[in-house]
Amino acid sequence: MSTDAERLLSAARRPLVLGIGGGGDVVGALATAEACRLYSGAEPVVGGVSWERRVVDPEPGPRSIAEIEGARELGPAVLAASADTRVRGSGVRFAEARMAELLGEETVLVDVTRGPREIATGLAAAVAELGCDLLVFVDVGGDALGHGDEAGLASPLCDALMLAAAWHVEEAASLPVLGGVFGPGCDGELTAAEVLERVAEVAEAGGLAGIRGLTPAVVERLDQAVDAIPTEASAQALRCFRGERGVTTIRDGRRTVELSPVGAATIYFEVSAALGSAARLASAVRDASDLEAANEVLHGLGVHTELDYERSL
Repeated sequence: MSTDAERLLSAARRPLVLGIGGGGDVVGALATAEACRLYSGAEPVVGGVSWERRVVDPEPGPRSIAEIEGARELGPAVLAASADTRVRGSGVRFAEARMAELLGEETVLVDVTRGPREIATGLAAAVAELGCDLLVFVDVGGDALGHGDEAGLASPLCDALMLAAAWHVEEAASLPVLGGVFGPGCDGELTAAEVLERVAEVAEAGGLAGIRGLTPAVVERLDQAVDAIPTEASAQALRCFRGERGVTTIRDGRRTVELSPVGAATIYFEVSAALGSAARLASAVRDASDLEAANEVLHGLGVHTELDYERSL
């Protein structure tokens, strides 16, 4: 039976929705979580990963649990973050801490220095403690579905690692799992057209689970999140919702985004179908022992990653 996102999202009472690309992807995750809260009466939990953009955290790469203070452990590689969660010693606050402050409740923070299997084990422990009944992995922009040879691809590593972890959770069959792309093309990496081509590959493999658009009530909440959390990519989806069209730039002009109504959607997919079709990089790193090993796997495929970029600065 094919995965039905509408059925899963409508039935979930306690979904855990994770932004998987670092930085402000937790804002993209909030779009799914807030819709579940508003329209299904759910009590969602949102979260993301311990990798901030260089403008927030000058140290390259993600932070490990040992480098994080003001959080409590939910499982291997997974923390519950509060408004006070930050990098030990530097005071750098994670996007998830800012989200916790906005929502007035804990969020989830994943240590992506670990490998996909360990992250999956930690997430299984976290959903058990939090009482979650659905796990949604949301990528802002859609580069998680990239092949690796797209001209604009700039940050494939974190997405690949987390989508591979999603595959391990799905394989364990401990609870339903969904993948998602919020704001197709809005991160300025794959173009919207490229993202839709990759989604079509997933659909051909039987893995397109559904599509939801933003609504005025969800956008009202996301506006608050964008004001509280540094994010450019997620903010472009809100511009798309408001009817802005044409080409704009983000990341100090390094990336180009084509604004259109397509950017105001979240596309949901079956994770195993994605890894068996478009998501070649996630498939390649499924058995990586940790972040560094996954980075080397991508190097072997000729892919330059965001970790390489940050270390070069």
